Amino acid sequence: MRIFIHYILSIAIISIYSANVCPFLAELKNGERILLFAAAFGTGFLLRQGLIKLGILGQDYLLRIKRQIVLDCALFILSGIGVALYNFYAYDFPTGSGLKIVIGSLILGFYQAIDIGLQTERKINNETSKTGKNINISNNFLRLTTKIILIASLSMTFMIIVMFLVISRSFSIFIEEGDVTNPVFMKNLAEEIIFVTLIFAAENINLIISHSKNLKLFFENENRVLLAVSNGDFSQKVAVSTNDEFGVIAAYSNLMIEKLKERTDELQKTRDVTILSMASLAETRDNDTGAHILRTQRYIKVLSLHLKNNPKFSSYLDDETIEHLYKSAPLHDIGKVGVRDAILLKPGKLTEEEFKLMKMHTIYGRDALYKSKQTLGFNSFLDIATELAYCHHEKWDGSGYPEGLIGENIPIPGRLMALADVYDALIVKRIYKDALSHEQAKEIIIKGRSCHFDPDIVDSFLAIEDKFISIASEFKDD
Repeated sequence: MRIFIHYILSIAIISIYSANVCPFLAELKNGERILLFAAAFGTGFLLRQGLIKLGILGQDYLLRIKRQIVLDCALFILSGIGVALYNFYAYDFPTGSGLKIVIGSLILGFYQAIDIGLQTERKINNETSKTGKNINISNNFLRLTTKIILIASLSMTFMIIVMFLVISRSFSIFIEEGDVTNPVFMKNLAEEIIFVTLIFAAENINLIISHSKNLKLFFENENRVLLAVSNGDFSQKVAVSTNDEFGVIAAYSNLMIEKLKERTDELQKTRDVTILSMASLAETRDNDTGAHILRTQRYIKVLSLHLKNNPKFSSYLDDETIEHLYKSAPLHDIGKVGVRDAILLKPGKLTEEEFKLMKMHTIYGRDALYKSKQTLGFNSFLDIATELAYCHHEKWDGSGYPEGLIGENIPIPGRLMALADVYDALIVKRIYKDALSHEQAKEIIIKGRSCHFDPDIVDSFLAIEDKFISIASEFKDD
C-alpha cells in the first residue's frame, strides 16, 4: 500500500512538475499528461510487483535493501525515459524536454526508494526478532552520519536543480513576451516555487518520520531487552537488523548479555556448590543424611509453587523468591555445626539443659548468615536463608523457639520449612526411632494444624501429598 501511494502521488507530482519546467509538456492538456505518466509509472509498478514475486531482492538481509533501492530508482528512471521517448517520437519534443522528465523521475524515485528502504529495514527487524536470525555485521558499512549527509546533500542538489528549471522556464516564456515585470509572471513564478518547496518539504519530512520510526523501533527493542536483563532474564536478545552503528550496538549488546549470562551462571553454580558443601558438612555431624537436605528443599519448592496461587502468599512467592527458597533450604540446619557432638549425636532423649543447648543451633545459623549479609550488603537470597535457619522451629501457636513467634509473625520461609522438616523427620528412620509411614506422618501434621503449622500450609500439603510421596521415594536414604 505504501508503494502504491508513492506511485499515485508521483504521477500527480510529475504531471504538474513537467508542465512547470517544460513548455512543450505544458502544451498538453492536463488529462493527456496524467494519462501519459500513469501509463508509464503504472507499467513500472506492475513490473516491480512481478520482480518482487520472482525473488529479485533475495533472502540476504544485507543485499535486500540495496537491491530494493536500486530497483526502485531504476524503475522510476525507466518510466521517465519511456515518457521522454514517447514524446520524442510522437510529438517530436526535443531531447531537453525528455531530460527534464528523467530528472524529475530520478528525484521522485530517489525519495520513494529511500522511504521504502527504511520500511524494509523495519520489516527485516520484525523478521529477525521473530526468527532470531540476525544479519552478520560487516566492517565496511556506510556510517549513519555519512548516510544523513549524503541524503541531505542530494536532496538540496535536487531542489536547486528543479528550482533552476522552473525559474529558467518561466523566464524564457516571459522574456519572449518582453515583460519580465508582468505581475502575472511574478505570480506564476511564486506559485511554482511554493509548489516545489512544499513537495520537497513533504518528501523530506516523510523521510524524517520514516527514519524516526526505525530509530524508535531500535531503541524500544534495546530498552526492552536491557530491562529484561536488569531483571535477571538473559534469554532476550536485541535484533541485529541493520549493517550500521545500530547493528553494531545490537551485536555488542547481545555479546554483553551472553557474557553476563555465563558469568551469572558460573556465580550461581559456585553459590549452589558452596551451599551444598556447607549443608553437607553440617549434616555429617548429625544423624541425618545428605538426602535430608535434598528432600526438604524439594518439599519447600512444591509447597511454594502450590501456595503461589493463595492470596495470602501470592505477593511474596514470586518465581525469584521460590528459587531462592529452593536454593537456600539446605542451610536451614547450618547452625548445628556449633552444637557439641555429645548433644548432637546423643542417641537417646535430651535432657532439658541439653535441649536448651540444641536449640541454640537456630541462633548459630542466623549469626553465621548475618555476618555474610554484612559482608555482601543487601542480598535477598541471604535474607531468606537467615529466616530459614532462625525460624524453622517456630510454631503457629507461639510455643516454638527461639523467639516464640505467633502466627503470621513467623516469616513465611520459617513456616514452610517447619512442615517440610518435621515431615521428613517423621518418615525417616533414625537411631533413636523407626520411620513412620506417609499416612502416619500426615495424621501428625493434621493434628499440628493451627498449633504447630500454618493451617494454609497444611492444606497445601494435603492437596499435593502425592508429590511429597514421590520426592521421598526418589531421594531415599542409602
